[in-house]
Amino acid sequence: PLIHVLLPVGISFYTFQTLSYSIDVYHGRQKAERHLGYFALYVSFFPQLVAGPIERFSRLTPQLKANHKFSISNLTNGLRLILYGLFIKMVIADNLSGLVDQVYTNPTVYGSIDILKAVFLYSFQIYSDFYGYSIVAIGSALIMGIKIMDNFKTPYMAKNIAEFWQRWHISLSTWFRDYLYFPMGGNRVAYGRWVFNIFVVFIVSGIWHGANWTFIIWGALYGLVYFIEKLIDDALKVEKEYAPFSLGHILLALKTFVLVSFIWVFFRSQSFDDAIQIFSLVLHNNVAIEHLNIPVITTVMLAFFIISDIILYNTRFDKWSGKLNTPSRWIVYSMLIFFIIVFSGVENFPFIYFQF
Repeated sequence: PLIHVLLPVGISFYTFQTLSYSIDVYHGRQKAERHLGYFALYVSFFPQLVAGPIERFSRLTPQLKANHKFSISNLTNGLRLILYGLFIKMVIADNLSGLVDQVYTNPTVYGSIDILKAVFLYSFQIYSDFYGYSIVAIGSALIMGIKIMDNFKTPYMAKNIAEFWQRWHISLSTWFRDYLYFPMGGNRVAYGRWVFNIFVVFIVSGIWHGANWTFIIWGALYGLVYFIEKLIDDALKVEKEYAPFSLGHILLALKTFVLVSFIWVFFRSQSFDDAIQIFSLVLHNNVAIEHLNIPVITTVMLAFFIISDIILYNTRFDKWSGKLNTPSRWIVYSMLIFFIIVFSGVENFPFIYFQF
């Protein structure tokens, strides 16, 4: 008989939090916490309990121990973040989920163009789903006076894979950097060992998401692309810094987005064979039995989100909206509330990262 093991929601997130604490205590970077209540609160702090961001003990616990007075600034900024996060999750991610599921459930009935659409839509689905949760978590904590780290910084505007991982799931990528990459020697080792370190970090990142070959290949592909881009940059002696939104920046960001979107295929697919089937159908499936009909309003809302994400490049919604004059600010609030009420997805789609 098969034995099914039911794991707690988000177990890997608070496992990583306790691991970082244990490692820091072991190496003497952190004093052991003698108060069980504070340690338990650090592990189970509810805003980021089930899907991060993964906080460090040295950053979060002093805030939990501090006396906090009610702050109208924290309240308003926290509510702004929650509002924007709900829009991203309920209007963008939930409406895209059904469209992506349609294609990935039975890709053989769709033509190459529709499958390609689903591939790119999934990039926005997983981003808006996880980003939406993170923003709500940050806003919820801020209302109580607790500042937790930003987890996303416009990752699809990254010029290469290295920068993408500096902007995507920042709390996880910095965790692997500090507790895996640096202890293995980082880049202060021989070239061959450095290549080994890079691949180990990316492959372990894949394994963190699940014990499936699709996740391992997903991580390994990031390592491979990272390595190839580094070789090309070194060979061409690319050192130029592109101004934000310059032509060079835009072209490189589009390149990164396309690469990341195709790598996401392994993340989304249930098996290696399913992923290969998607790539195969993208290349030569010209006979379509079904068509992926993307509602006009979904296209409009996605465009609105993309524009807002570009506007928020290297900033955050609460900081950006706080600088607007009062009429403009309330127009933005009203639009978001209207979109959430009217255009939220009608089905319940749990947060993607709840399964990790």
